[in-house]
Amino acid sequence: MGGCDVKLTASQIDAHVGRRMRQRREYLGISQGRLGRHLGLTFSQVQKYEKGSNRIGAGRLYLIADFLGVPVQYFFEGLGDEAAAIPAAKGGRRGEELAVLEEAFLSIDDGDTRRSVLALVRSLAATGGSGTAGAGVTGNPH
Repeated sequence: MGGCDVKLTASQIDAHVGRRMRQRREYLGISQGRLGRHLGLTFSQVQKYEKGSNRIGAGRLYLIADFLGVPVQYFFEGLGDEAAAIPAAKGGRRGEELAVLEEAFLSIDDGDTRRSVLALVRSLAATGGSGTAGAGVTGNPH
């Protein structure tokens, strides 16, 4: 991580830590509400941590790691790999769009809805992104 030429922003690190927190919590079958109650937080605060929209303080991260049964370093594993992938996969405007899409997708809790979104994206990709929205619509409504 230290020898990597690519630097992540604090927001990107927050999002990575949040994703790792969510992965571990889901692996253990613990709800956001249960984790929140243990920490004295609401489930929506846990949700904000997992999305990376709110930063987790060091003390709280320590408590989360203890409750989830992992060392604090667990939340940072793979961070260097993510930094190295940014220039190839997330360059410029396209990278910003991917980051927004990823954050929005990860915020969808319902599995059926996530599968529907994936099906839509795959369908659009297969048609070159043209889709059918607006098909047959001309500039003149008459």
